[in-house]
Amino acid sequence: MEFKSVVIATAMLFSGSVMAEAAVSGHDVLPRPTKVEVKQGELKVDKPFKIVRKVGGKGAPSSYKMIVGKRGVDIVAPDSVGLFYAEQTLQQLQELAGADGELAFQVIEDTPRFPHRGVMFDVSRHFRSIDFLKKQLDAMAALKLNVMHLHLTDGAGWRMEVDGYPRLTEYAAWRPQRRWADWVAGGAKYCDRNQQGAYGGYYTKQELRDLVKYAAERHITVIPEIEMPGHSDEVVAAYPEISCTGKGGDVCPGKEATFKFLESVLDQTMEIFPSGLIHIGGDEAAKGEWHNCPDCIKRMKDEGLKDVDELQSYLIKRIERYVNAHGRNIIGWDEILDGGVAPNATVMSWRGTQAGVRSLNEGHDVIMTPVGCCYIDYAQDAPFREPESIGGYTPLRKVYDYEPLEPGIDPEKASHLKGIQANLWVERVTEDSHAEYMYYPRVYAIAEIGWSTPEKNYDDFHRRALVYNGIMKSKGYNVFNLADEYGERPEYKTPLEHQARGAKVIYATPYSKKYSANGDTSLTDGALGGWSHGDGRWQGWTTDVDLTVDLGKIMPVHYAGASFMHSEGAWIQLPEHVTISVSTDGVTFKEVARIANDVDPTYPKIMVKNYGAPVSGEARFVRFQAKQNPRPGAWLFIDELVVN
Repeated sequence: MEFKSVVIATAMLFSGSVMAEAAVSGHDVLPRPTKVEVKQGELKVDKPFKIVRKVGGKGAPSSYKMIVGKRGVDIVAPDSVGLFYAEQTLQQLQELAGADGELAFQVIEDTPRFPHRGVMFDVSRHFRSIDFLKKQLDAMAALKLNVMHLHLTDGAGWRMEVDGYPRLTEYAAWRPQRRWADWVAGGAKYCDRNQQGAYGGYYTKQELRDLVKYAAERHITVIPEIEMPGHSDEVVAAYPEISCTGKGGDVCPGKEATFKFLESVLDQTMEIFPSGLIHIGGDEAAKGEWHNCPDCIKRMKDEGLKDVDELQSYLIKRIERYVNAHGRNIIGWDEILDGGVAPNATVMSWRGTQAGVRSLNEGHDVIMTPVGCCYIDYAQDAPFREPESIGGYTPLRKVYDYEPLEPGIDPEKASHLKGIQANLWVERVTEDSHAEYMYYPRVYAIAEIGWSTPEKNYDDFHRRALVYNGIMKSKGYNVFNLADEYGERPEYKTPLEHQARGAKVIYATPYSKKYSANGDTSLTDGALGGWSHGDGRWQGWTTDVDLTVDLGKIMPVHYAGASFMHSEGAWIQLPEHVTISVSTDGVTFKEVARIANDVDPTYPKIMVKNYGAPVSGEARFVRFQAKQNPRPGAWLFIDELVVN
């Protein structure tokens, strides 16, 4: 293939180095290049040098080769995308070296691992300006990320102008309270845009076209998400006639008016967004009203559908046919598998990775975005030091250590694994600066997983992330202070020796199968939980708790206690009180302590509180009874029952 273009430029590098005095190489770059060969010699950056750019020749799509030598910098790429990514690498090398530094003579050969390297922006729960989104597109481009997933609609607000449905933007895009939590506490009501103090907003079609153009100039695709059939409270509020009863958060799949609405919205969405994929949500539909809705019942009968899961699948498949007829494909959260997946759909695997592996092995395209590794609405450091989050603990290392190509994936189907994505849901993230703090540096890890080969070296990645944080801060981004990371709960790191370790626990109230930890031995195994209730060490209940430790024989007991978690965003509440009792025969118990809760149930951060007390006397059996917080849906979580 002949070269399509040759561009020669002269460059001098600028000040602001964040590296040491050693010559900078591709080994210092984020994300890590595929191959770096360092040669003898350095290119001084305080003098002009030539940059030669060539588009053409052989190579995988979006790849490039860069040679730094005496003559300057030579770049060759098979396409304009590869050339653009080479420019990002060169720009980062410049930033690392500064005005009086040096670039090592080197050869960098680089190819992206996955075609989808994405970040999700939830603009429904808290609205973000176009300027904010453009700023994040700049950061994404520098990290060679190439998909902005724009979550435009959800119960907290509709964010896209739609001709023919003015109440979506005049009413369903606005609410009386700014903070999502205050809005929910106030009854989750909407308001007219002209109401005094109304919070919200939406994007005009022209603003979205401008955003799409800005992204395309950086080789980033914007994938819009229009939620259906669930997470549609705002739609139902604006147009109750397309719901079953005028209430609830699901649209009605039994009514033709629903499909008229959805198709009109999708027509206008596809006119604005040229992306090959259109995200239709599909997650967490309650489906409660569908059981008794005459229209839904008739639809199920007419279509031979056995249950509401198949009714949802009917909606998804019908929407897919409509989108396919317009030359596009749908993508949805893994609930679109329920009742049978649409044939050409791409699955976004978020409830763990099992749905993704299953879909891959069935021949569907998959984006891996499991909640435990890729949901960055969780705290990234010790929660007592962090701003408010939804709950959980996902530090940088946990994101970086994730490998999307799991052993259970059929090698012949591995090509259907299209990539990886980070998701930031912003229920608890009101301000723009807080959002940036949650994205960076964890998005660096997503970029590296998506771009680089699968080999892992966290220490080296951490070194580069620290340096890149400096670059980001110099550009005005608010990033987490990785250099001052506190880390995991100290008790998590060291096994706890105590008198009840290994003892049998008698469960009068069974734990939830969803949060079973290691089963019946978990609460006396000496392994205390960390900052995340899903780390495999915490057991959970949705009832009062009644547990008895059998020490095996009568012995002196001086202390008994248990640690409970509070995570308001995850509906985990401390018990109202804990009663500790002892017995020598397991029949007659003597109460030795009753410990009341003294923490505000609305405390917004994660915390672990010990409910313990001194005990005097002998016992074989130690009983722990915890009274559940009365908040509807509240969980109780315990990591260890300690006796000494």
